[in-house]
Amino acid sequence: MLEILKEIDNNALVALNGSDSVYWDSVMWLVTKTTTWIPLMLVILYVILKNCNLRRTLLVVAAMVITIALADRLSSGLIKPLVMRWRPTHDVTFLHTIDTVLGYTGGNYGFVSSHAANTFSLFIFLSLLMRCRIVAISMFAWACISSYSRIYLGVHFPGDILCGALLGLLVGSMVYILYDYIDKRYFETVSVYSTAYTPTGYPYNDMHLLAFTLLLTYSFVLILAIPLS
Repeated sequence: MLEILKEIDNNALVALNGSDSVYWDSVMWLVTKTTTWIPLMLVILYVILKNCNLRRTLLVVAAMVITIALADRLSSGLIKPLVMRWRPTHDVTFLHTIDTVLGYTGGNYGFVSSHAANTFSLFIFLSLLMRCRIVAISMFAWACISSYSRIYLGVHFPGDILCGALLGLLVGSMVYILYDYIDKRYFETVSVYSTAYTPTGYPYNDMHLLAFTLLLTYSFVLILAIPLS
């Protein structure tokens, strides 16, 4: 059974990795970079600061930091050195055939993907926190595209991404449960019943701003990747 799954994973990698397009190489290179998403993180912080008092803001930010740090440490610090599955760029089966960009090969081990764990943990945490469909859909698309970029660049098997995403969903959900318990126990919770606000009290205008920031960032990436000559 394990060999069958490995064969499926290998075939999926061949189908999804790379392309003959310099343009899409540039797009995926920008998508995978953490710095590309600084505007998104700043807007998320702005929305939290705007709608929460200082104590709740500190609680939310701390929960987000714990979510990402825990997902990253479990994936990179525990599972990767424990499982020791080579990345495609270090696997002798694909070493000379895999498509890479700018010579990037990543570290030795790729299971599970930290990119997938981190992005999916943040996606599920924010979706549960804000309870807004447009945010959930936008953040899910962001997590999927960012994770796919790792397959495109040849540094992860699809199985690395899938298991990393599952880890991220588990971590983000668990941290949110803890956050929700602390929030309800030590903070005054106000129920909001208005078409202008989400069930957890975030204005839909701010939710649209978050989704728009994502769309704008992707538009910027698509434009920036256009060759100058």
